[in-house]
Amino acid sequence: MKDRLTLFCANASGDLKIKLLLVYHSETLRAFKKCKVQKSRLNVMWRSNNKAWVTRDLFSDRINEIFGPSVKKYLLEMNLPLNVLLLMNNAPAHPPDLHDDLLEEFKFINIQFLPPNTTPLLQPMDQQLISNFKKLYTKALFERCFEVTEGTNLTLREFWKYHFHIVACFKMIEKAWEGVTKRTLTSAWKKLWPESVVECDFEGFEIVPVEPVVNEIVSLAKIMGLEVDNNDIDELVEEHSQGLTTEELMELHCVSQQEVV
Repeated sequence: MKDRLTLFCANASGDLKIKLLLVYHSETLRAFKKCKVQKSRLNVMWRSNNKAWVTRDLFSDRINEIFGPSVKKYLLEMNLPLNVLLLMNNAPAHPPDLHDDLLEEFKFINIQFLPPNTTPLLQPMDQQLISNFKKLYTKALFERCFEVTEGTNLTLREFWKYHFHIVACFKMIEKAWEGVTKRTLTSAWKKLWPESVVECDFEGFEIVPVEPVVNEIVSLAKIMGLEVDNNDIDELVEEHSQGLTTEELMELHCVSQQEVV
């Protein structure tokens, strides 16, 4: 439950979701062999380091291997000019000179950093979108738990120990990311770029209609005999919302420097 896994990216039109980056502690796991997983065919970009952190090198790989090819393919298919603005916060893994790391074929990507300390206020992915994803993921987790334990004597502890592993996590991540709607993705840009969501304003929808998802999670939990309410789900979702500590940031910087060397 303490693992941090994913990095999010999507466009303002809501019709392009970039494959998620998943950083874990280990490169090769027993579950991979058991489920005959080929890393190159995963529904996420799989990387690892001891701290399970996104470092500069990992982020640069993501830009050149996933983001660049995805947006180029999208633009060509949509008959749009090769012109991209990538907006990011100033996290330690997002170096100011990131443009220098781009492959020549992706130099059409322009990079703009948001002002410091504005992520909760402006950054689209932080406007309830990540929270929505976490709730959809939690719902998928409870559904899987219910499927496995229904009609058996399996306890939740046994499910967690013997029937939940990283490959199952991949499937839940994919299901949750697919469940994030175009409406949710578009409305997440409302604070940063209001003009991009004007066409949707007449519908009068809220930023992220997630309450039904929470209610479904609570219902599943109660069926399995758990005492869970909406506040518990909100607490679970918010648990990983805190940023890294100063010590962690310093350690991450050291790790990045070692990678560069």
